[in-house]
Amino acid sequence: MPTRPGITRRQFLALLPAAAASLHVPLLAQTHLFSRKPKPAPVVPHPLVYFGTDTDKPGAKGIYVSRFDSAHGQLTSPILAAPALRPSFLALGPLRSGRRMLYSVNEGADEKTSMVSSFEMNPASGALQPLGQVSSGGASPCYLALDATGHSAYVANYNGGTVASFVIRPDGTLSPPVERIDFHDEKVFGTHGPVAARQEGPHPHSALISPDNRFLIVNDLGGDAIVTFAIDPNTARLGPPTVADSRKPGSGPRHLAFHPNGRWAYGIDELSSKIDQYLWNATHATSGAAAIAHLTDTGRSISTLDPSFHGNNTAAEIVVSSNGFFVYASNRGEDSLVVFTVDQKDGALALAQRIACGGKAPRHFTLDPTGRWLLCGNQDSASVTVFARDPGTGRLTGPVQTLPIEAPQFTLFA
Repeated sequence: MPTRPGITRRQFLALLPAAAASLHVPLLAQTHLFSRKPKPAPVVPHPLVYFGTDTDKPGAKGIYVSRFDSAHGQLTSPILAAPALRPSFLALGPLRSGRRMLYSVNEGADEKTSMVSSFEMNPASGALQPLGQVSSGGASPCYLALDATGHSAYVANYNGGTVASFVIRPDGTLSPPVERIDFHDEKVFGTHGPVAARQEGPHPHSALISPDNRFLIVNDLGGDAIVTFAIDPNTARLGPPTVADSRKPGSGPRHLAFHPNGRWAYGIDELSSKIDQYLWNATHATSGAAAIAHLTDTGRSISTLDPSFHGNNTAAEIVVSSNGFFVYASNRGEDSLVVFTVDQKDGALALAQRIACGGKAPRHFTLDPTGRWLLCGNQDSASVTVFARDPGTGRLTGPVQTLPIEAPQFTLFA
């Protein structure tokens, strides 16, 4: 399907209230309009934890499952939940008629082998029953998101340079791609970045649903761009793209995480190893205009690296704590986890702690549902490390456990 034309910055700002569009308005005043307290999730004493692994490495067979003891921060030995080709990103579906679904991308080398898989979970054993597979709509899918209603899914295809959307059918399986947006269209998405080895073309690295479940946000590492689309969760249709004005050549935007207030967003740049702070603005559809959203760069940027580090590094994951007081990031090269405090007046970050990840190449990490533990997957050292987390200071201690598992790429609590 051809890409539809975008919308200009001037057109976007014309639709926004002046107070929301202008950065001269104090950020705290704007934040009050969007503030919300996250609802605490029920805590399961021994939740299931799934690990996606890189099956290009000997010994990795697919998706593994373990149990996590949230009282002591200990994982049981992982067992194979389902064989799968390079399940690099996982997502949990909603509970339907007593059934829970798990979805995985399969990061194939080309479009023929790149898929999205659907599984039904066994809540007792954690075993996954395959339900179906569809094309991911491009080569090497690396990110998967479900809308909050559980009716649609969205995938970023890194090597294919595309983003695809899917309807989730009543039986939990996915439709073939509903839309396939090609980021090679330079008239809409702009040209690729200056880092020849990594930015020879577009590389969508994430496809995140906005907190209000109305927009899809795509970080294009190859194009140094962040692009938003309005979504229709029931049909998986996408609105016209809006490309953020601020481009930082050679930064390589990878992932994005929202503050609980829904107003501040933090983007981690893989190539420059920095975190940028953005303001989120969105309109509602009217009879004369479609809903659009935009990320405005605040100009605040902070390095994830120690000034004394001079080797090769690629920043990887970013997570905001549920109370919004801390931001966590990982570095592959420095092989570290970094903790930042969040200024509650303007969202600015300040370094609080830097700690070794306990392995090599921490591609992905996650906080457990209690907020007392952090699980870090070290892709190049065949391990998952567990760190104790102080909810008051945000600081990490450990690792308190190092669990052997081949080439972990993703960790998901279920």
